[in-house]
Amino acid sequence: MRKLVYGLLTMLLVALVGCVTINVYFPEAAAQKAADQFIGTVLDNAAPSSPAKSNESAPPVKKSGQPSAMLLDLLIPAAYAADAPNLLIQTATTDAIHGRMQARFRDTLTPLFNSGAVGFTQDGLVAVRDAGKVPLDQRAGVSASVADENRDRNALYREVANANNHPEWESQIRATFAKGWIERARAGWYYQDASGAWKQK
Repeated sequence: MRKLVYGLLTMLLVALVGCVTINVYFPEAAAQKAADQFIGTVLDNAAPSSPAKSNESAPPVKKSGQPSAMLLDLLIPAAYAADAPNLLIQTATTDAIHGRMQARFRDTLTPLFNSGAVGFTQDGLVAVRDAGKVPLDQRAGVSASVADENRDRNALYREVANANNHPEWESQIRATFAKGWIERARAGWYYQDASGAWKQK
């Protein structure tokens, strides 16, 4: 009888484990850290950032002496650990984007931010805020630089999501970077608040 009960319990536990859905949550803390490193090296014109990976592991699981608990400990944490996200931000594509963005800030965008001609948008892009601060004969070049920057930014957010095999994370990665660009903006630079209004740091 005892063997039958244990057999039924084991089958029930296996069935329950089979029904467990392992959710992979966006690793917000890891994304913020990686974005901060990327943004810092772009704005500070530092050397290319080192690989930015987050090695977040599954939380420790308390062990129990009960056979049913041990079975769950063996199966569920293993599945969870397999799906636990490590945020990869450095790829050949993001390295190339990083280099272009760093050069663009050094050669073109920093003076435009300093003058207030351009600013950071609420969605992680750059926009011309006051074209009147740019000489007429330079406005086409400024518009082209802003367009190039935004093309790279959109590609960056998409690439980070795809590199982590979670394209659905793109909007969250964009939001994380948008917050980071604004937080790292220098005094006097303009940015958009949540309502889209321009503010100066």
